[in-house]
Amino acid sequence: MALIAAYPARAAPVAMIPGPEQADSIPTDTAGSGLPYLQCVPYARKVSGIQLFGDAHTWWDQAEGRYERGFTPKVGAVMSFHAHGAMRLGHVAMVSRIIDSRTVLLRHANWSPINGMRGQPEDDVRAVDVSDSNDWSEVRVWYAPIQDLGTTHWPVDGFIYNRTPHGKPGMGGPIHLARGESAVPAGTTPRLTLLSAPAPKPAAASRNRIDASFLDGLSSDKPSQSSRTARRTYLAAHIEPARAQATSTRRESRAVLSDDPIGRIIASHMSPAARLR
Repeated sequence: MALIAAYPARAAPVAMIPGPEQADSIPTDTAGSGLPYLQCVPYARKVSGIQLFGDAHTWWDQAEGRYERGFTPKVGAVMSFHAHGAMRLGHVAMVSRIIDSRTVLLRHANWSPINGMRGQPEDDVRAVDVSDSNDWSEVRVWYAPIQDLGTTHWPVDGFIYNRTPHGKPGMGGPIHLARGESAVPAGTTPRLTLLSAPAPKPAAASRNRIDASFLDGLSSDKPSQSSRTARRTYLAAHIEPARAQATSTRRESRAVLSDDPIGRIIASHMSPAARLR
């Protein structure tokens, strides 16, 4: 009869559930007693540079129109987990490395309890695509307590890339300065270099210089003899007859007023200047 050595049975991996509070609403200070603990949202924002806020499950919709989104993992992109089961607020993690078409490494926080403490960051831990069509819609993720992948198929909305929908760098990306200045990593304060304005060009020499011939061709203000003669002729022909006619009309009007009793009353109230008109 053969002796069979007895070995302790190894339990099959079970579905492990990460911490449910994956949001900005919990403070991120990990000093002191370990609580409150680091959440996935501020950690993903820090390591990826993608400037989105609020609960993890809102990141996918928030990114629309602000950041490019897709379904292919890329280094630096944020994997956006859909809320599922006890992970009611979703989860976000940055892709740190691509191993193959089904395997990537992640940087994230508050997934595995480490040394009995929640809110721990994990860098370069494995995530495997288990979707039927290799579209990264479902993944299994490394869980530290069992030193293996958990069995839960976590639903993924997609990947958020740190660039705008028009292909420009996202708001959290490196800042590129003019004239070959080095890029400033996300999360640091850029030291801007003021560029001096170009020196103004000297004014071109004027082409309209005033010289002695400036007054050439201009007529004098003093009327000539011929213009005075023409003016006298015009006055004699048009203005003086009109004045004479007006004087005659006023005299006739005064004669009528002097013969009429009412006219005499009106004339008596007229000023001397008016009676002479």
